[in-house]
Amino acid sequence: MLEARPSRERRFADVAEECTMRIAKNDVPVRVNAPGAVARQVTNFGDATGYGKIGGEYFSLAAGADIAPLLKGLEGDLCQSPHWGYLLQGELTVTYSDATEEVVRGGDLFYWPPGHTVKVAKDAEIILFSPQHEHGKVIEHIRRQVTG
Repeated sequence: MLEARPSRERRFADVAEECTMRIAKNDVPVRVNAPGAVARQVTNFGDATGYGKIGGEYFSLAAGADIAPLLKGLEGDLCQSPHWGYLLQGELTVTYSDATEEVVRGGDLFYWPPGHTVKVAKDAEIILFSPQHEHGKVIEHIRRQVTG
């Protein structure tokens, strides 16, 4: 018997209670500390259950960029794809569907559940891992907004 996939709001609530959404490198617990090798690991960092193939993405965003206007017309006027990633450099603020905000800085790992938008405070270089299907729809929507 197949179970119904939980609503986006329910998944967001579960994620917010069960995991950290942003963590600095030095806050990630060291699991292995051997000569020449340090391995850090944070668990419960998002849930990919129910998603298909994952795409790897690299974004370069200029200070002042705000993707909110480009998301108009999507469900809740927000990005509805989850992302796991690493901010190589820069600073940005993520606003979630419940209006909470989180600042992500260079060197942070992060998980953004469905239902968010991003505004860039300092030029940013970002590596994202996202479900191809869900984020592909968002990217196509943005492309249409940009090209008119």
